[in-house]
Amino acid sequence: MSRYRDFHRESIAHPEDFWRREAARIHWETPFDAVLDRSNPPFARWFCGGRTNLCFNAVDRHLASRAAQNALVYVSTETGIERRYTYADLHAEVNRMAAVMQSLGVTRGARVLIYLPMIPEAVFAMLACARLGAIHSVVFGGFAAPSLAARIDDAKPVLIVSADAGARGGKVIDYAPLVDEAMARAQHAPPHVLLIDRQLAPTRLKANYIVDYEPLREQHYEAQVPCVWLESNEPSYILYTSGTTGKPKGVLRDVGGYAVALAASMEYIFEGRAGDTMFTASDIGWVVGHSYIIYAPLLAGMTTVMYEGTPIRPDGGIWWRLVEQFGINLMFTAPTAIRVLKKQDPALLRSADLSSLRTLFLAGEPLDEPTAAWISQALGKPVVDNYWQTETGWPMLAIQRGVEALPQKLGSPGVPVYGYDLKLRSEHTGELCAAGEKGVITLGYPLPPGCMQTVWGDDARFVKTYWESVPGHEVYSTFDWGVQDAEGYVTILGRTDDVINVAGHRLGTREIEEAISSHAAVAEVAVVGVNDAVKGQAALAFVVLRDAASAADPQAAQTLEAAIAATVDRQLGAIARPARVHFVALLPKTRSGKLLRRAIAALAEGRDPGDLPTIEDPSALQQVRDAVAGAS
Repeated sequence: MSRYRDFHRESIAHPEDFWRREAARIHWETPFDAVLDRSNPPFARWFCGGRTNLCFNAVDRHLASRAAQNALVYVSTETGIERRYTYADLHAEVNRMAAVMQSLGVTRGARVLIYLPMIPEAVFAMLACARLGAIHSVVFGGFAAPSLAARIDDAKPVLIVSADAGARGGKVIDYAPLVDEAMARAQHAPPHVLLIDRQLAPTRLKANYIVDYEPLREQHYEAQVPCVWLESNEPSYILYTSGTTGKPKGVLRDVGGYAVALAASMEYIFEGRAGDTMFTASDIGWVVGHSYIIYAPLLAGMTTVMYEGTPIRPDGGIWWRLVEQFGINLMFTAPTAIRVLKKQDPALLRSADLSSLRTLFLAGEPLDEPTAAWISQALGKPVVDNYWQTETGWPMLAIQRGVEALPQKLGSPGVPVYGYDLKLRSEHTGELCAAGEKGVITLGYPLPPGCMQTVWGDDARFVKTYWESVPGHEVYSTFDWGVQDAEGYVTILGRTDDVINVAGHRLGTREIEEAISSHAAVAEVAVVGVNDAVKGQAALAFVVLRDAASAADPQAAQTLEAAIAATVDRQLGAIARPARVHFVALLPKTRSGKLLRRAIAALAEGRDPGDLPTIEDPSALQQVRDAVAGAS
């Protein structure tokens, strides 16, 4: 491990020298004056004074040498549409979108909220914002109107870009009513919604704020919009992530540091080369989509594959056929998808020519050993796990094969990535953990380039949430438990807070609880995450009713459970729907009234909740046991 250890050690001991070299990977219109400004911890500013542009580095920079190469390949198994865009095509479409946005009042520093399915126009919109120096905020298309409205009010966009509908699993998801309700709910609704009309929805809104994209695109068809050169630390985008409170956190990312970090990661972690084809099976509403569907592959001069659909429609071989059809070299998805594919006919995998595929990358949730072993054996290719967060923007644990091809250890995403001063610390004392000892995964100051700058509009929340939770040490907390072995490999054990990970999507239990509590029949609720064989975790809700008789018989309980689930769907979207709603007479709490979530989760998984000397009423534990037993 000497090459890796030396590389990592240098990045921590001499970050200015290390990142000065890496910064040469991107174009700087104006050179930076200083690599790092650490005068105001825990905030850090990278490549100060340097001016650059994400869109220029992702698109324009490649026109001289690879204008005719495919930049974006779009495949939708929902609509049967397939499109290919060369770098020249992508450049033209981004200029058209940028000109349209300018005509609707988008300027440098303005926010644009993007609420789109997985369609090429989503890529054009994100890159157009980057070109104009505007700040994009992509909201996952599965979120319901109240969640969308909350993000509108926090970001205060001057424009929303949306579509008539999305599609998943053969079902059309009508976006127009969701946007209409969100606009009505929001206090800071923008004057315009730019609509991409896919002609999927049976009806469409005729609201006065709707502006059709296609006529404006034609009007600006020959547009040439110059890139706005931004100082490295100006914002590039806001991406909201769940927290322990009901209010999502707007993770704010910079321009220069993000570009340098992603460009370096393509070589050192993903071993991607210009001209390669990469398929990242995620969504643009999540950070994996931002970083490894769009920005990183394009920064590296690669072809990126954007997919609308599921891994099992029309059948469980579709992804493997895509690998063969497009000569995909690198594939990136979540363990949940692999667990789903594991249940399909193995002949579907064997029938595709996978000779182009070099490596499969997995992230978004812990990878269990059986799944890792199965896919590694089935593909006969390296399977590289990695661990990171919305907040970091790129991996912090991985086998960095571009540095040194260390052996994989099943169940571990790997060793600390260069730039990250990653340590495990005691939850109670903040002291460093010994090898094999469970601790909280923390990062030292400064965070490397590409990590979040702050929480949008709330520096105090950034400091309090991330930098003040480990006793006696000003370090960044990931809020994840882990254990590190003597060789440095880390295994992820789960969250320390009330955020759960369902199929790679982070959901705040407080958000789900607030949605359930709005149902008239509910007096109290506790939501916990429990292990799930396919999704990694699933949300379970334990509800105390205002009138216990309303769920006295099985039919009434089933009806009420469906009604509560529908309430969550309306407020947060189907992604946040609990797997089950259990009805109990009381919830386990401490004498001071705090919910004993870990005890509830342990009981739901059939584990011993441990010693609970502060519990108010021990009979509440039996309530949870009986509810779970009765449902199994």
